[in-house]
Amino acid sequence: MDLSLSPADLAFRDEVRAFLAGNLPPDISATFFACRRHSFDEMMRWHHILHAKGWVAPHWPVAHGGAGWSVLQQHIFDTEAMAAGAPRLRPFALRMIGPILIHFGSDAQRARFLPPMLSGEEYWCQGFSEPGAGSDLASLRCKAVRDGDDYIVTGQKTWTTTGQHAQWMFALVRTDPDAERPQKGISMVLIDMRSPGVRVQPIITIDGDHHVNDVFLDAVRVPAGNLVGQENKGWDYAKFLLAHERVTVANVGQAKAEITLLKGLARARGRLDDPVFATRLVDLETDMAALEITNLRMLSQLGPGRDAGALSSFLKLRGTEIQQRITELAMEVAGPEAAPWREDGAGNARRGPEGYGTHGWLFSRAFTVFGGSSEIQKNIVSKQILGL
Repeated sequence: MDLSLSPADLAFRDEVRAFLAGNLPPDISATFFACRRHSFDEMMRWHHILHAKGWVAPHWPVAHGGAGWSVLQQHIFDTEAMAAGAPRLRPFALRMIGPILIHFGSDAQRARFLPPMLSGEEYWCQGFSEPGAGSDLASLRCKAVRDGDDYIVTGQKTWTTTGQHAQWMFALVRTDPDAERPQKGISMVLIDMRSPGVRVQPIITIDGDHHVNDVFLDAVRVPAGNLVGQENKGWDYAKFLLAHERVTVANVGQAKAEITLLKGLARARGRLDDPVFATRLVDLETDMAALEITNLRMLSQLGPGRDAGALSSFLKLRGTEIQQRITELAMEVAGPEAAPWREDGAGNARRGPEGYGTHGWLFSRAFTVFGGSSEIQKNIVSKQILGL
């Protein structure tokens, strides 16, 4: 691969930098440099700014309201935005169900759902995992029974990230319990979270925050027009979607920005003079450079009709491990100051001084679980790449 930037790419990078300098609110970028985690409201403010510019969905086709950027342009924007301290937009609408509807949805679904995804008027969550059906997703039991012009959906979803904010959920449901293989009896439906019978129950995770939820579905009526694609083909759509999710979970741009912050803190505290610590930091930077190259290789395969396949699993595996290593080194640099955390006015836990602490380390434990656990990714890589 030729990774050098052409004059056009350099001009695009300058355009992105100028836009960020003129439009990224200083208080939002300050949040990243102080504690490295933006609030939901800050993220949505940035969403609206990008939408006004026409840059909120850089990978969507122009015909559907996207920017239609090249793979390299997307990489440039992500890298520059994260380095500037911009929020990372949640992937559920823009990078997950949006592309699914563009590729497999009906014209009516695209007309109804894509515009409010772009504007941020409607926020989405993902209804895949269930109690007893996480890594083994094909064993899901949430069922949908056809009743005239509706499906009656009954069951439970869990670990539903930001479900407390969502107006809509895209969910995998079992429509054929007698299918020869469990994967063949699954469909994907779009569920209005405001429907009677939907109940969202918070789950407070080990870091003390409310990221995820249980969602209970008690005989929820879902119009048959909200079926995505064909009945019992949901597993095929889910595989397409999970490849996109694993790309976003790797979070290359933000990891690079956090390593820069880590180096600055280590330098300020004299830790770069410690040869053992310096070696670990160099190892981390080297692995980060390799991850970035792998990311570009993977993105180059996401052209029309092409599937990144197992490479996205490798990217997710390595990317989340690197993110965890960043928090481990950050705690070591912060020393005793890593231990305390404080709470904001809403009762959410926040990290210790300078954005590094126990809170961030605890939060990072989930990185190698969501989007498919590391064990699952290793199985995929061993079978599809190594042929084992």
